Amino acid sequence: MWSTPHTDPVTYEPPMFRQLTLLVAAGLVGPLLASGRRSLIPVVIGELAAGALIGKTGFQLIDPHTSVFPVFYSLGFAMLMMTAGTHIDLRSPEIKSGAPKGTLAILVVFIASVPLGFGIGTALGVGHPLLLIVLLAGSSAAVAFPFIEERGLTGPTVAYLIAWIAIADSVTVVLMPLGLTGSGKVVPSLTGDALIVVIGLAVLWAALRINAYALLKGTVHKSRSKGWALQLRFSVLLLLALASIAEGTGASLLVAGFVAGMILVRIGEPDRLALQISGVANGFFVPLFFVLLGAELDLRALVSDPKAIAFAVAMAVGAVVVHLVASLITGSSRRVATGLAASAQLGLPAAAASLAIASHALSPAIAAALVAAGCITLAPATVGAARLAAKT
Repeated sequence: MWSTPHTDPVTYEPPMFRQLTLLVAAGLVGPLLASGRRSLIPVVIGELAAGALIGKTGFQLIDPHTSVFPVFYSLGFAMLMMTAGTHIDLRSPEIKSGAPKGTLAILVVFIASVPLGFGIGTALGVGHPLLLIVLLAGSSAAVAFPFIEERGLTGPTVAYLIAWIAIADSVTVVLMPLGLTGSGKVVPSLTGDALIVVIGLAVLWAALRINAYALLKGTVHKSRSKGWALQLRFSVLLLLALASIAEGTGASLLVAGFVAGMILVRIGEPDRLALQISGVANGFFVPLFFVLLGAELDLRALVSDPKAIAFAVAMAVGAVVVHLVASLITGSSRRVATGLAASAQLGLPAAAASLAIASHALSPAIAAALVAAGCITLAPATVGAARLAAKT
């Protein structure tokens, strides 16, 4: 009942559907800003900005912690990582051919990130050196791969870039949460992550075996004709099951979502299932995640804190530098463009900010700076990808 909304603010919550309408409408800002023919504004930045406008930084029209928003937030986060995992097909010829040089590039990036991570964390008093090292070394398949596919980029350099980003995503998605975990929780977290991977491999093995049975194929065909969407239901069930393991063991939801996505692409998700997943994830849950994250971020604390601003710039510049160094050492052609393209970061810093806010491991200003740093890296990465496309 809403009989005393003004006299009892503790129990009052705004109507859920009105709040959801506002969130979905805010999520449309990203595609609208990115829909121009020559627009350089990524969809995610528009979603974050819209969330900031209606959230803590702006007009405070929504509270991300009320109603069912934490559930949507967690589901959006899990589906974001699942869609990122679907971009990593370890069977692909590009990843196989580029894996040796891509692995070497990752090693160089991590080596170069160690002094930078410790230096930035110490100089600015942020701490969490492991977290900073992992974030500096990360890349973003969710940003780079769609651009590569859209432009039809091919060749040895692109294969090397794809392998580099795929391996970076796979490694950093496991290591990043450990940078925010207390030393007493590292072993349980690693155990939970390992359990997710083992169960994921078992599910993959069973799925590949069961897929040979005519009965299942017939059921899938019948699902298509009847509109049951059974494959989508099983995909969501897999994601939720792995997420429940993460929830129960203290493991990372990043790993659960990422493993679920990699399983789906390894099984060979059909175009129909890929479209369904994209519709559920990118059409609803993932935009809600970014809008709610933007609403949670305290950008006023960021812009009023010179240390946080310096941290955002240092992390963005550092990420570009370490990727350029790796490309110059391990690349064979178009090294600068490749290094710039590999430096794109967005999902991982956003995930780190989300976890930091939830665990109170970082101040609101520093958490906002992580997202700002990821957004800054999109500019040089876009330039690098455009240079690759221009010379392909």
